[in-house]
Amino acid sequence: MVETQIRAKGIKDSAVLKAILTVPRHEFVPLKHRDFAYIDSPLPIGNKQTISQPYIVAYMTETLNLESTDKVLEIGTGSGYQAAILAEIVKEVYTIEIIEKLGKTAEKVLNKLDYKNVHVIIGDGYDGYPPEAPFDAVIVTAAPEKIPQPLIDQLKPGGRMIIPVGSHYQSLMLIEKTDKGVVESRLIPVRFVPMTGKIKK
Repeated sequence: MVETQIRAKGIKDSAVLKAILTVPRHEFVPLKHRDFAYIDSPLPIGNKQTISQPYIVAYMTETLNLESTDKVLEIGTGSGYQAAILAEIVKEVYTIEIIEKLGKTAEKVLNKLDYKNVHVIIGDGYDGYPPEAPFDAVIVTAAPEKIPQPLIDQLKPGGRMIIPVGSHYQSLMLIEKTDKGVVESRLIPVRFVPMTGKIKK
């Protein structure tokens, strides 16, 4: 998967490639879809949610230009796979999931794999996670129609956020908090599940 689907598409960051090689993606995929765990495609995980395409996970992670000392906020835990990738690279990961069943399942898998630096929170990620703010980086894996201001506010100076934005047509955006203000860059077209704002059980 890494050679033919990740590296071949231009991912070069050695820490990202090592993380993709290390994390057992099949552990985050429901049993009935496990035979497809290492193809470059999103897969259903229940509750109308998906585990993201491996290339997109690698692309978003690489774009954040992470350091080993970073504290990262993830909005949309989903299966927990993206959080595990981050945990291989950075010091601390705080990940928020609005659907309690998904969050609890992801937490069990992450605990099973001994990711002690991942903290799963059940709640609405639109407002970020003030108790641990500010963050070196924020990664959002569900698409709001506009960028939530609380997530920008919770970035450290010099911090970066990657987020899909839009409804039917979505673009992956890179948000950088610079000393001259917030800089937005449009990257590639994507298709993510929409961000919701009501806690589901």
